[in-house]
Amino acid sequence: IESVHAYTATLGRRIETEDTGVVSIRWRSGALGSMNVTMLTYPKNFEGSITILGEKGTVRVGGLAVNEIQHWEFSDIDPDDSKIKSANYETTSVYGFGHPLYYDNVIKVLRGEAAPETDGREGLRSLEVLIATYLSARDGKRVALPLEY
Repeated sequence: IESVHAYTATLGRRIETEDTGVVSIRWRSGALGSMNVTMLTYPKNFEGSITILGEKGTVRVGGLAVNEIQHWEFSDIDPDDSKIKSANYETTSVYGFGHPLYYDNVIKVLRGEAAPETDGREGLRSLEVLIATYLSARDGKRVALPLEY
């Protein structure tokens, strides 16, 4: 990510943090993206989704816990495309099943039984984007990455 520009607000809840946010993202490649988040969906959390629109394909992953591949279409067919539907799973929780798999990997790494699926450096990248988002919302301006400390 090259930069972010964000707006956040507390629009409908009596809480000491934001309940709604919008972020515009510019990648170093020139690609643009946006993210919209709210805790105000009536009557309950509706869904989460990620949609990627490209020149040669479109993908939408959605559902209660971003657990369903709802659209998968590319200009070039790949033999693995037929396996996509098997990635869907049922859940009743917005958290899905991602946390137990992560914790299982951490335990196996600590026991010397597996290699880490992610590391602190990758976690720091996510945290840096989040910090940049909060700085942008607070200061009302675009924030470039990496952050200067």
